[in-house]
Amino acid sequence: MRRVVLALLGSALLLASCSTGSDQVAVNNGGEFRFVEATPAGEVIPPGERAAAPEFSGTLLDGEQFSSTELDGDVAVLNFWAHWCGPCRLESPEFQEVYEEVRADGVQFLGLNVKDTQRLAEAFVERHGLTFPSLFDPRSEVTLAFRDFPATAIPSTIVLDRESRVAAVYTGVVTQDDLRAVIDSILAEEG
Repeated sequence: MRRVVLALLGSALLLASCSTGSDQVAVNNGGEFRFVEATPAGEVIPPGERAAAPEFSGTLLDGEQFSSTELDGDVAVLNFWAHWCGPCRLESPEFQEVYEEVRADGVQFLGLNVKDTQRLAEAFVERHGLTFPSLFDPRSEVTLAFRDFPATAIPSTIVLDRESRVAAVYTGVVTQDDLRAVIDSILAEEG
């Protein structure tokens, strides 16, 4: 019986996301993450109610500089992840598949690696065969910029429309079907 209970708890943790449990990630004290209930269906925001995404910049894992202005005019999928996050290991290969399907359609993917060392983040990218870029954000500064949407759970995914407005927010693992549906919906919008 004890094994069954432990197995069920382990499964529940894999389906949950990791979070600070507050409105922001505590940058100065190491920002502890914990598991919280996920929102796998996400929240899709109607076009008239969308807020502009904050601008951000930083260094990609490959050492190149990046600015969020590079996303302008495209639909963008921002995925907040870390190597230590079990749910991230589940969704990353699926994100890669969707990225390969839609990147020629005006859709960009950007990973945002938080609370990691560069070596561990690079190993995660290599292990999962990720070819879309990832911003290295060990102090979670970009996460703080998105705290109003919220992106304080790991994994979190924020989808931006062509006008760089937040069109969808997912806290927890996003299925390929949900991701494809929201991308298709945003691509079909006029603009």
